[in-house]
Amino acid sequence: MKISGKRRLIACILALVMLTVPKIGTDATSDTRKKLEAAKQEKEATEDQKNAQEENIDSMEEAQEGLQGELNSLNSQLAQVSSRLDEIEGNIISKNEEIAAAQAELEQAKATEERQYLCLKKRIQYSYEKSSNSFLEAILSAKSFGEILNMTEYFSQMASYDQEMLAAYQQAREAVEEKEARLEEEKAQLDEMKASAEAEHERFSGLISQTQGSISAYSDQIASAEAQVEALEAQIAAQNENIEALQKQLEEEIRKSRLAAQSSWRDISEVTFTEDDRYLLANLIYCEAGGEPYAGQVAVGAVVINRVLSSVFPNTVSSVIYQSGQFEPVSTGRLALALAENRATESCYRAADEAMSGVTNVGTCVFFRTPIPGLEGINIGGHVFY
Repeated sequence: MKISGKRRLIACILALVMLTVPKIGTDATSDTRKKLEAAKQEKEATEDQKNAQEENIDSMEEAQEGLQGELNSLNSQLAQVSSRLDEIEGNIISKNEEIAAAQAELEQAKATEERQYLCLKKRIQYSYEKSSNSFLEAILSAKSFGEILNMTEYFSQMASYDQEMLAAYQQAREAVEEKEARLEEEKAQLDEMKASAEAEHERFSGLISQTQGSISAYSDQIASAEAQVEALEAQIAAQNENIEALQKQLEEEIRKSRLAAQSSWRDISEVTFTEDDRYLLANLIYCEAGGEPYAGQVAVGAVVINRVLSSVFPNTVSSVIYQSGQFEPVSTGRLALALAENRATESCYRAADEAMSGVTNVGTCVFFRTPIPGLEGINIGGHVFY
């Protein structure tokens, strides 16, 4: 159906007005159940996030507890290594003292051996080289063979004694040298043990530092996760408030729907519809049910006319459609755009004509929305009417 230039101009002006006027109230009342269901799903998703985060916190706390146990064990092992290292260092100090004593003893033994050697050398020189008191002179001055034998035995015993003492001092020096070598070997072993203990001490210190870092990182992550849980809890509280408000709004819808069914109704013959009403209704049908079967388009038009006829709602097509917060295309501006371009199809106009003539395939229903579980009504196409 063609529309006059004047009507198109009015539609354009109306479109501009609808786009510039602030939105009042909530979205379309017929969409309250949809929004309620969406709000519940959103809340459920938030609760899932919260539960997942809490499970994550439990997991991190368990891991942190395990790391703390590992840290305690590492600290205990480090204490043992430190104690062993202290003991080794103490043994090294003692061993160094023993080595120093052995070295002093060795020097003394060497000096004693050297003195004994010098004494022996001097006695030999004195006995054999001094003509005034030499061994040969003593033999020659002997008065008897027995005296010669005695002198010979004396010099022999003296020489044996000197040799025995020299040998004894040499053995003492060798014993001290062996002792010093043994002590040096033992000290070398202690040094190796100390190096090993120090390496082990360093390794445990590194592991402890690493574990402490991991525990600290878990603490930061847990604190962040707990903050997220608090934020999610606040979000859930806000969502609960929104759900409660939508629930009240839905209850009000249902109350109005029942009230409308029980209230007084005008007969269709008592209402006069204009061409502008037809234009407006057809474009609303396009916005709400343009992709629905024809029966669904008629049903949407019937809901609008039912409201016009009911004493619970305004008594004209335009006042019903533009009632604050009732039809979503009005609040979003889609209807204004459709009116400006006359997007309503031929079937939308036929549906509007049938609805304005009193045809209804939804009885006295005054609301509609996409179906959701638990909502009883008349299902036509993608909508349930109630």
